Amino acid sequence: MNILVVDDEKVIREGMKRTIRQSFPHMNTYTAGSVQEAITILRSCHIHVVFLDILMPGMTGLELMEKMRKSNLNTKWIVISAHSDFTFAQQALRLGAIDYILKPIGKSKLNEIIAAIEYELSNEEPRASDTSMLDFNLKYLREAVFQRLAHGLDIGRFDISKLEESFPHFLLMLIRLKDKEKDVTINHFIIENVLTEIIEEQAKGFVVSFDPFSLLGVVSIQDGQSMRGIELKVRQHLDRYLKVAYQVQVSDMLNQFKSIPFEISKLQKGESHVAFILNKNEDQIDIAVQYIKNNFRENLSLEKVASIVYLSPIYFSQLFKLKTGTGYKDYVIQLRLEQAKQLLANSQSKISITEIAEYVGYQDIRHFTQVFRKKYQLTPSQFRTRNQEETV
Repeated sequence: MNILVVDDEKVIREGMKRTIRQSFPHMNTYTAGSVQEAITILRSCHIHVVFLDILMPGMTGLELMEKMRKSNLNTKWIVISAHSDFTFAQQALRLGAIDYILKPIGKSKLNEIIAAIEYELSNEEPRASDTSMLDFNLKYLREAVFQRLAHGLDIGRFDISKLEESFPHFLLMLIRLKDKEKDVTINHFIIENVLTEIIEEQAKGFVVSFDPFSLLGVVSIQDGQSMRGIELKVRQHLDRYLKVAYQVQVSDMLNQFKSIPFEISKLQKGESHVAFILNKNEDQIDIAVQYIKNNFRENLSLEKVASIVYLSPIYFSQLFKLKTGTGYKDYVIQLRLEQAKQLLANSQSKISITEIAEYVGYQDIRHFTQVFRKKYQLTPSQFRTRNQEETV
């Protein structure tokens, strides 16, 4: 099989050539740094597959496709681009491209595409271009459309029913780089490769480049696997290869694709109750403590917080006391009572004791009074009165 890589960036075309030669030494790989070079090769050689950068100086990749496709009817065109503009994808597919891939292209992704095409050619089952437009069996076309769907944008005539049937239940894993200045492209590449490989090994799903600093994994858990195990493995690999801080956030279990944009918005705002941060300086108990501090006014059972960091309640309870020196229940009570003390001590405050109790998480004023008296040997009313007398 003869492959042509067309890209005006030498590092990209040579990198792709090197990867192809290493993985498929029996194939012939040609490179072109300009449209004119590509035309010369296409006219002189029988090229089976063209990887084509969409933005080239002088003539765009789409213009090259339009110019050459009539004389290269059996050539398979795969458009590569640094831009997620859906208009480009639609134009490429109309011209006969079988795929539209966003840079950076990982080695595993490149190898999968070539292997699939080689298999297809060997079985002499060429794909008609109009079928390609709606065929989501090609992994990366599916991902290009999903990326637009994830941003809440219109996907036009594309039918995603097959994709929805393949993922009746799924979770979203959003990984974001904190440092947006250091080696973003390289770190983006590392995250994509790590997440893709782990999902393929441990579950079912795929990875989409959500924006220059974020990647989104769509994960369907298989029998015998757990999301906790996948997250831990992702963390271990990213800690090993990344030199910058990052965030990992996980959604609730979803069953409708139409809910994806809203769920991503929740993750970005940090509102999802199962979202949490994993990086080199934090562990599960640190995450739990931060969550408790932010949400102590809610009904925070030990079981609920343990589930957020994917630990069993018993093991979580043991780790929590070891890490903080305080039992879980006592820790939450202390947080609530400290907040209540501050409000009661404010001589300017006109908030009633009932309102204070509700504000710090106690719906029953009698229970609040009992807990407060046990801790400070005073009722909330007595504490407020004494404090006001001391400030006079």
